[in-house]
Amino acid sequence: MIIYACHGAAKQVTGSCHLVICNRHRVLIDCGMFQGSRETEKTNAEPFDFDPASIDALLLTHAHLDHCGRIPLLVKRGFRGRIYTTAATRELARVVMLDAASLQEQDARRAATRQRKDEPAEDPLYTIDDALHALDFFAPDVTYGDTVRITDGIHARFLDAGHILGSASILLELDDGHIQRRMLFSGDLGNSGRPIVRDPMPAPAADYVIMESTYGDRPHRSVPDSVEELYQAIRETNARRGNVIIPTFALERTQEILYYLHQGIRSGQLPTHLRVFLDSPMAISATEIFRRHPECFDLDFIAELEHGDPFDMPGLHFTRETSESMAINSIESGAVILAGSGMCNGGRVRHHLKHNLWRERSSVVFVGYAAEGTLARRIVDGAASVQIFNHDIAVHAQIWTINGFSAHADQPALLDWLGAAPRRRVFLVHGEYERGMAKLQEVLQARGFDCQLPGMAESIKID
Repeated sequence: MIIYACHGAAKQVTGSCHLVICNRHRVLIDCGMFQGSRETEKTNAEPFDFDPASIDALLLTHAHLDHCGRIPLLVKRGFRGRIYTTAATRELARVVMLDAASLQEQDARRAATRQRKDEPAEDPLYTIDDALHALDFFAPDVTYGDTVRITDGIHARFLDAGHILGSASILLELDDGHIQRRMLFSGDLGNSGRPIVRDPMPAPAADYVIMESTYGDRPHRSVPDSVEELYQAIRETNARRGNVIIPTFALERTQEILYYLHQGIRSGQLPTHLRVFLDSPMAISATEIFRRHPECFDLDFIAELEHGDPFDMPGLHFTRETSESMAINSIESGAVILAGSGMCNGGRVRHHLKHNLWRERSSVVFVGYAAEGTLARRIVDGAASVQIFNHDIAVHAQIWTINGFSAHADQPALLDWLGAAPRRRVFLVHGEYERGMAKLQEVLQARGFDCQLPGMAESIKID
């Protein structure tokens, strides 16, 4: 018997985690954090709907927090299997998990200073030691295109998903002794034509497809138009003598924005006197990892590397230390500040928002997805004021939302990736239920696909 169950990103965007049972073996695909409102994030500490000790292996599609963020917790609660992924994903996941552990430890220490003596201590979800221990379970790196034996009756092939460095779709070949089935997990898919990573590989033949649907309801704006809008935001803000705050995800989005800033300054579309601050230790480490993995790069990007560092530019500052980050807040104009987190729920970007969001001269430019319940989503949705560090901050800065930089495939790209080949069934995950999922389901059903939206922990027999 073959069973599939979705244990995260079921009718929601984050927390990706999928369980496949075949021939009595149990394999997870991803084990990510739930992100969004405070209530949503509290679910990360709840027990798994399965016994972590019973899992034979975990296959990791990529290193975003909502796909790898609960791996240390899985190990902490008993997982002792092997973790399979690409070399670039392994390196990036190390940075992401250690950063998450550090933030959780900091939050626990801050909570301890506020709690009463008779209240129980608030422990971090996992510690830095837990994250380091989880790294011991990573198997030798997987190469795109190679088929890896996971257990008896389960083989996996990793295919380039074009989402971020090292990202993969995973094709499982399943044999329970009675039937053989091919099950394809899209992971997060990228759009074609991105400047750094390669285009996603089209979906191969598979009986069942588990596909993300983050932007399943709409197309993105074109990349050239998005780049021009970014330049416009910077030029206008610079003319008003303000600062530009760009909340960025440390992986891929940061490197892509740095690339376009470099191009803009080199071509004269942006002023050469701009001071650009990459104020994210994790993003700095990720950028260094990018330089070590040309096997993931687009051919045009590889050609550009021969003419210099496409991430570098005059006036670029990497700020690792807290004191360096704090010093940025004394700058009143001419700064472009890239800081995490992209959804503004944590990280240094909140400090920069506190100092700039109320200033009419400044701008905040959102270049990625903002989940429901996050600070980023409240600002994007037009809040007149928001609370940051227990202070009400008026929103007077100009707000820009540029969706063309998204690392997620839009509806046309998702449909192109899936193609027209018949499938027994398509499962949609990783999307807002009323928007991406429901709309894409309508389109797929109109095209003749049997399309299902699995519920949380719902066991589905694969026949």
